[in-house]
Amino acid sequence: MLRASCWPGYHDGVISPTPSRAGAMLQYVRSLLELIRFSHTVFALPFALTSAALAWRQPPGFQWLQLLGIVLCMVFARSAAMAFNRLVDRRFDAANPRTAGRHLPAGKLTPGIVWIFTVLCAAGFVSATLLFLPFDNPWPLYLSVPLFLFVCAYSLTKRFTPLSHFWLGASLFLAPVAAWIAIRGPNELLVPVILGGAVLFWVAGFDILYACQDADFDRVMRLQSVPANLGVARALRVALACHVVMVGLLVVLGLVCRDLGWIYFVGIACVTALLAYEHWLVRPDDLSRVNQAFFKVNGVISVGLFVIVLVQLAVNQ
Repeated sequence: MLRASCWPGYHDGVISPTPSRAGAMLQYVRSLLELIRFSHTVFALPFALTSAALAWRQPPGFQWLQLLGIVLCMVFARSAAMAFNRLVDRRFDAANPRTAGRHLPAGKLTPGIVWIFTVLCAAGFVSATLLFLPFDNPWPLYLSVPLFLFVCAYSLTKRFTPLSHFWLGASLFLAPVAAWIAIRGPNELLVPVILGGAVLFWVAGFDILYACQDADFDRVMRLQSVPANLGVARALRVALACHVVMVGLLVVLGLVCRDLGWIYFVGIACVTALLAYEHWLVRPDDLSRVNQAFFKVNGVISVGLFVIVLVQLAVNQ
């Protein structure tokens, strides 16, 4: 006869239910979403959708299948790139007290599981580009692999250049440009390129702010970053210059794109105020509010600008 203490879930005379496979799978999924900061998809997706909304102003107009394709491509590409970043940086994350608690260094997930997740997301990204074929647009499929490789290459750039922040910005620059190409092909790219340029400098600026937390660590590990090379005070000035350029490009976009009017320019004023607040939060001698500036303010900027453009387009009708 088996003793009760041999039963799964038996502890000190109390039998507790054994976790189901479904529960374990849900825990894995939750951990993977936390690993890639899935909620931070909000940074890039609204700009892709902003570009798409402007592209849909031309016939034949809005298409649900195109919207689904854009959302799936964005989610899969970002998820794969973030997982790849965690994989190649896990040695540095383990050595950095700020990041040692992340899932891979802490042993909450194994590299094998994360590699499988990365490959599946990469395959999902390429597969999602097939949704544009019914519109006689093979460009998303043609460009999917080189675009994906470029985005993933960001994870290696801190090893050889302090311009890694701008590589990250260039990766998100591709979001509005790719969304436009997915709808209209490589035609009349001025509008998405200007919007993408604004995204590039916006991302580079806030990534420099975020990297200020690790300036000393990066120097010790011989990793390249603007704060590690120039010091925190100068890095903050570079970040501010990036955000000034971003605002300038948003103004240019409003002047070039005939679908944008006074509501959009009110939105730019709000974005400028939020960026000013972000830089007020982060100071050379006080980096304690970097996360508040990075996550909260930038999330409001991306979603807010998208909403403003939608309101502007609705008023134009």
